[in-house]
Amino acid sequence: MLKIGDFSRMDRRAFLQVGGLNLSGLSLHPIFPSACLAGESRSDSGKAVTDKAVIFLFLHGGPSQFETFDPKPNAPVEIRSATGEVKTNIPGITFGGSFPKLAKMANRLAIVRSFVPGDANHDIKPIVAKEGFGANLGSAFASMAGANNPSNGMPNNVLLFPRSVDPNSGPGQAAFGKFASTGPFSGSCAPFQPDGDGTLNKDMKLNLPLDRLDDRRSLLAGFDQLKRRMESEVENVDTARQQAFSVLLSGVGDAFDLAKEDPKIVNLYDTNKLLQVEKINKKWNNHKHYADNARTLGKLLLLARRMVERGAGFVTVTTNFVWDMHSDVNNAPMVEGMSYMGPPLDHALSTFLEDLRQRGLEDKVLLVACGEMGRSPRINKDGGRDHWGNLGPLLLAGGGLNMGQVIGQSNSNGGEPNSDPVRIPNLIGTIMHTLFDTGKLRITRGASRELLQMADYTPIRGL
Repeated sequence: MLKIGDFSRMDRRAFLQVGGLNLSGLSLHPIFPSACLAGESRSDSGKAVTDKAVIFLFLHGGPSQFETFDPKPNAPVEIRSATGEVKTNIPGITFGGSFPKLAKMANRLAIVRSFVPGDANHDIKPIVAKEGFGANLGSAFASMAGANNPSNGMPNNVLLFPRSVDPNSGPGQAAFGKFASTGPFSGSCAPFQPDGDGTLNKDMKLNLPLDRLDDRRSLLAGFDQLKRRMESEVENVDTARQQAFSVLLSGVGDAFDLAKEDPKIVNLYDTNKLLQVEKINKKWNNHKHYADNARTLGKLLLLARRMVERGAGFVTVTTNFVWDMHSDVNNAPMVEGMSYMGPPLDHALSTFLEDLRQRGLEDKVLLVACGEMGRSPRINKDGGRDHWGNLGPLLLAGGGLNMGQVIGQSNSNGGEPNSDPVRIPNLIGTIMHTLFDTGKLRITRGASRELLQMADYTPIRGL
């Protein structure tokens, strides 16, 4: 635990995580304006920002469209879903056999069956895409909304890796892209990451006697000492010291602490109980990530709900690299792989959506779930599916949009769209139209050219 005043042990990394909030994405408004606003006044920018939020669940590795939401039951056996199908509560629509809970709430979902990721590369599109100028979409949002919610200091842009809820989980797959990229936007718009080395939740708590807490001069003197030591490395440390002090006193850190949540709710979200991780076949090099996913997925979505409930505007949630089901030395084939991945996703998403409804947040929060690509129409000789960029699964829910529908169609072998394709710019347009009143955004001072172009993308038709 970081003890305020013990600056001899406070290294630069710890400072940037807890004190250098202008760099991590945390600051406290309206006292300390964010560079994200690029000089724009909060009163003006606030006119363009809606009261909605987006949670983007990135299914890293590229999930199959067949075994998720387009099972092609009438296609030949080498094409149709290897896990069978399950009827949904929308007549004539079926999902892959791993999703019975989501099938019962299909009337609250929008499934896009004509989503074209664009290529078959392992990267982190569409959450960080060339059409988004190489920035996390949350960074684009924060460039106008500000780094923090003005009412309570909650970060507007949050990034949750599995380590955010389990420090023993593996890190996100950095080799395929930088989830925290800000592209052309200010570095202060970067997502806040509550994982660090697994100790940041503890670091965000004060361990200071009340008599010393009242002695603000002593506390600020300690920050002065830190400033002198680090002024050659960090800009605006004087502002950062005030931000650190204010955020540490604001109670924002409690929002990242699942111990503050009702244990019954934590248990409802628990995905670890769905899978006996000790039975995961260790012949696959990815076996630890499969186990990590089972332990963390539900808690990640619970933490994301806590963030948006308290005012975060954009939350990126990413799995570890677990959806690459080739059937090779690293990855299980489709049937076995989906037995590891399907039940946790089905349970986590259905629990999350029901929780939103119970809290009156269903129309306020848009959930987006997809990966960087889809999977090949034909199952390979080893029972897996290979990379495929011409079609991939895309699920949306909530946000006040038109749910209970399938948008677009795939062709007979499930490998190409058989209707107007939905592309990454369309998804970005949908997200931007959810987060902003785009008409007001266009006449708001300080809106960047890049943000305006993203807001001009045509949203997914029918939503």
